[in-house]
Order: sequence, then C-alpha cells, then structure tokens
Amino acid sequence: MAVETLTFGCRLNTVESEVMRRHAEAAGTGADLVLVNTCAVTTEAGRQARKAIRKLARERPGAEIVVTGCGAQVETDAYSAMPEVARIVGNDAKTRAETWLPATHVRPRLEIDDIMAAREAAPTRIASVAGHTRAFVPVQNGCDHRCTFCIIPFGRGNSRSVTLDDAVDQVRRIVDHGGREVVLTGVDLTAYGRDLSPSSSLGRLVQAILRHVPDLARLRLSSIDSIEADAALWEAIASENRLMPHFHLSLQAGDDLILKRMKRRHGRDDAIRFCESVRRLRPDAVFGADLIAGFPTETEEQFTRSLDLVAECGLTHLHVFPYSPRPGTPAARMPPVAGDVIRERAARLRDAGAAALTAHLAGEVGRTHRVLTERGGMARTEGFTPVRLAADTPPGELRDVTIAGHDGRVLIGAE
Repeated sequence: MAVETLTFGCRLNTVESEVMRRHAEAAGTGADLVLVNTCAVTTEAGRQARKAIRKLARERPGAEIVVTGCGAQVETDAYSAMPEVARIVGNDAKTRAETWLPATHVRPRLEIDDIMAAREAAPTRIASVAGHTRAFVPVQNGCDHRCTFCIIPFGRGNSRSVTLDDAVDQVRRIVDHGGREVVLTGVDLTAYGRDLSPSSSLGRLVQAILRHVPDLARLRLSSIDSIEADAALWEAIASENRLMPHFHLSLQAGDDLILKRMKRRHGRDDAIRFCESVRRLRPDAVFGADLIAGFPTETEEQFTRSLDLVAECGLTHLHVFPYSPRPGTPAARMPPVAGDVIRERAARLRDAGAAALTAHLAGEVGRTHRVLTERGGMARTEGFTPVRLAADTPPGELRDVTIAGHDGRVLIGAE
C-alpha cells in the first residue's frame, strides 16, 4: 500500500515525512492516504499548504488527507475548518509508529499534543529519503529562543537533542547503505547538546562523527546561528576537510537596531567577523544566508545596511524573505512597513544576491572540483554550488569535474 506525502518547508520536515510514510505503509493504514506535512514559517507557507489540500481533495475525492507539521500545530483552527481534512496530527506524535497503526476505536479528528511538554528528540533511523542524493540527519528539534518574528518554537517546542551515540549510529547506518554525504539538520542546530547529560555541542558532534565514521566522504551543516559556534566547531572548520566549506547563516538583517528588535543574539559586526574568521581557516568557504526584507520599523537606511552585508560578509547563496506578520508574535504588533516597500526591498536584496552569485560562478571557471552527482545531470561542489554535467551520470557518485563556464545560475562542467 503506497502512501503519498506532500511536504512544505524545511529539511527536518523532509525527513519526518519519510519516517511517517514508512510507518504508515508498514501499518497498512488505508488504501489512499496522503500525508500533508505543513510549514508555518511565513503566512504564505500556510496559504500554499491549504491551497494544495483543496486541490488534492478535488483531484482525489476518495483520498484520506491527514495534516501535520508546524502549520497544524500553530494554526489548528484554520485546518480544522477545512472539510477536506480527515485528521490533524501534532508535531510530537507524527513520527511515532503507533500514530499510524490502524485504529481499534473511533479516532479523534484532532490529535494535537502539548508540544511544549516534549522532552526528547527521537532519532530517525532511516538510511535514505526517496528522491534525495544526500542524507539528512535531524540531530536537534525545537528552539529555546524567542525571535520576535518567529512562530516556530510554538510549533516545535523547546530545544532537545538526539544523543551523540544515536547521531553517530545514524550516520554510520547511512554510510553502510552507500551514502556519501550527510547533512546535519535541526531547528536551532547550534543549540545541539546543551540539554544532554553530560552536555555536548555541535562541534563535538561533528568531531565524533568524523572520527567514528571514517568512511563518510562528506559532512554538511544546515543553517547555523554563527554567534553560537563553539570551540570544537571552530577546530573542525580549521582541520576537517570532510566538513564541507559551505555555511548557511541565520543572519536575518544587517542593522543592529533591527537585530535587537528581532531579538537576535548577534550584531552586524559579529556576522562580518564570523565570515572573515572562517575564510582565514578555510579560504574556499562559501556562505549563504537568510535575510528578511521590510521588518517592522525598518527605515531605508537600516535596510541599506542589510543590503551592504551581502558584500561585507561575502554572501553567495541568499534566501530572501519579504516580512509577513505571524499572529501571536511580538513583531506583528510593531509598526509595519508598507507592502510595496517590502516587495521593492526584497527585490533589491535578490538582485544583490544574483550579482554575488554571478561573481562567484565566474571565479570558479577553470577550477576543478570534486562534486557529488545528483539526478538530472546535475552535481554540487564542496561549496554547494550547482554544476551541470556534460553527460548524465548516476546520482551519488563523487568525481572530479573541471568547470568550463556558467550560465548565471549554475556552473557548467567540461566535457
């Protein structure tokens, strides 16, 4: 019995969708089941999920649609009001095998747990995710911080970590099944290990994985909070070539007052200093970043500091988010920036990102990179830059490719 999943949002959701799918298929839960794993990071994410649910119901009127994820957790009423939805499952219960067992009694439509009561992060114990070349390993869930624009802590709960041994075992399992590259992921990845006894850290975890899984070819980190980088992580950046030199930073803004109003823990100079320090240790480092355009009260001068940060940090891969208010967050009560101004600032940030990417691509021409092949004739460099290969190759192979050119978006490998 095949179970379909429809996933919105982060890499953590991607892995959790695969876990749910396998549990549901093993349990034989119905003949036509669709699991919709929602996101709540922006208002638009919720709108897109509900639009997709309505479309699913029209196209497959006999399907049982089960909704879960952060959207289900924090916007329960919106999904409860949808007649297309058969069942709503909370974030803590969704990856438990028993959640997907056939019901022995009348099951409630709403199964929303108290996510703030969750105290453990369960290891995923799967060796791959269908359709993905690299393997994602969730090692942390939840967040103890309360950024004023963010609703996710109320969808994911407080920070909790997978044990170091479980994380290492999961990476070993992936490598034993032929995996070449692993991405460590979480909601607040640099918070890893603080809740464990004895406590640990992301850097210690990275060192343990590379030490105990010597056949792992490449290890990556998903988005990190640069101000929380620990001493062991700095050691790994400096000395571990298998830790890939791509760092995606949760920066959000480049003006100190806006960062303070966001309740971020870093300042503008901290971000610049982090990038400079990493480049001294790893001259081949490539940086990505999340940036929000049009945060409440943001003036043109303050926005310009975010725009300038692209060059000052040497950012290459940008994720630009036009600010949208999330009900229940402090930022939603702050004086807003006009919608047309938000859109215009987001466009300028994207233009700056496109120019930075073009410059990065041009600088790669003539170099040889060890790439990991993906589907569709594509691959990724050590710095996560996409490469179009001269010939289609099986996914999951490491090979050396000389860069012949670029098209403004991706590198082009020589024939």
